[in-house]
Amino acid sequence: MTGTSIDFLLQLEDIIADRVANPSNDSYTAQLAAAGVKRIAQKVGEEAVELALASVAGDREETLNEAADLVYHLLVLLSKQDLRLSDVAATLAARHR
Repeated sequence: MTGTSIDFLLQLEDIIADRVANPSNDSYTAQLAAAGVKRIAQKVGEEAVELALASVAGDREETLNEAADLVYHLLVLLSKQDLRLSDVAATLAARHR
């Protein structure tokens, strides 16, 4: 990934946090967040399975799309848990040591 791509993930994380904190009826993110952690976790699981299936099928485009869906739903889940990508990165870095 390029620096710009990583920067967008951080922007998306901020957008999600804003939509969770300031919900509107026309925002899927706000609706998903309002449904609660259980529903968001279910979506994370669904997207993970869809990603695995696309990968096994060797469908590169579908793998990329499902990976994007998984990352998005993961960001929503993290937001509802008051966690950030930086927290995940810190955990990974600590494991690397």
